[in-house]
Amino acid sequence: MVKFGFDGSYNNDTKLSDVIPPLVLSYNDRIRPLLGASDKLRHLQVMKEGIELPTIVVIGDQSSGKSSVLKSLTGINLPHGQGIYTRVPLIMRLQHHSTPNPELHLEYHGKIIPTNETHIAEAINMATDEIAGTGKGISNTPLTLVVKKRGVPDLTMVDLPGITRVPVRGQPEDIYEQISSIIMEYIEPKESIILNVLSATVDFPTCESIRMSQHVDKTGERTLAVVTKADKAPEGLLEKVTADDVNIGLGYVCVRNCIGEESYKEARMEEAKLFESHPLLSKIDKSIVGIPVLAQKLVQIQVNIIAKCLPDMVREINEKLHANVFELKKMAHNLSSTVDAMTAFVRFLDLQKNLSGEFDEYSDEDENEMHCTALMAELLNK
Repeated sequence: MVKFGFDGSYNNDTKLSDVIPPLVLSYNDRIRPLLGASDKLRHLQVMKEGIELPTIVVIGDQSSGKSSVLKSLTGINLPHGQGIYTRVPLIMRLQHHSTPNPELHLEYHGKIIPTNETHIAEAINMATDEIAGTGKGISNTPLTLVVKKRGVPDLTMVDLPGITRVPVRGQPEDIYEQISSIIMEYIEPKESIILNVLSATVDFPTCESIRMSQHVDKTGERTLAVVTKADKAPEGLLEKVTADDVNIGLGYVCVRNCIGEESYKEARMEEAKLFESHPLLSKIDKSIVGIPVLAQKLVQIQVNIIAKCLPDMVREINEKLHANVFELKKMAHNLSSTVDAMTAFVRFLDLQKNLSGEFDEYSDEDENEMHCTALMAELLNK
């Protein structure tokens, strides 16, 4: 039987049932406060104030295996299959929860829809149809999946629609432009960590997701590539990930996708066997293979970028706070006495008199064409 070791490796001395999602395993108490602080800021919606937070953004060409990678990392059963299954930005917000029973819900259109681990894929599909329609179109309106579960990391990831150049029946003619616009919006902020999912069956330089990530991250310093379907195209894979012709600054991790009805545990066991015994894949360094290694790299990368961005985030929050306090102080105070009320009323009368006196010459104009200040005077007179 197989179990993940602390270093992301496998050993054969424990039961398979002991295997837990590797993203959880890689997330320990030492780094929980840092990642937790970032997610609390996200929950406070500081991004609506223009303050960007480090976020793992998952991109890839259509059918590259994005959803399978996320399922393997988190243990959450996301919709997957041929075609575009992710038709809206799916924001996955994982939160550590002390109670034994998991709590899952979807947030969209101002609604909160409870669900559970068994029916999560069905619930996501139904919500997607409500947001983007029942056809094959996409929408930039995000769908948030909140997972509160004991042991999961306080971590947020965004799964974006797979890139396709040629629209199929039922898709708009500009489907490529729509998807590109959504992806660029999420990966452009310098705080975004780009998880670029590449299939081993294609040439990396031809991948549209590579072109997009290179456009916003020329040095590759915030791009990590995960190579899926390693078992489908093992020939030359070692050379492709070591040559790095596409300048992936954070490196590559090769993984094996779930096949058919494999359980999560069975898939991890088969992955371990594949990279250990395959005549070609076994030559790839063990530090860049397997879902557990990918999980550790993601957590560490996010910790590093949070630590790097934290001073700027604190500065921006303080600047926003001071600006809002300044504006608040400029607003009229509560009228708590008769004297305060009379003072405010006299000021109002002075304003009316000044406006009326200066703009009487506009009084005969048609109201639809009245000078804006004259119109204000007319309203005050009324």
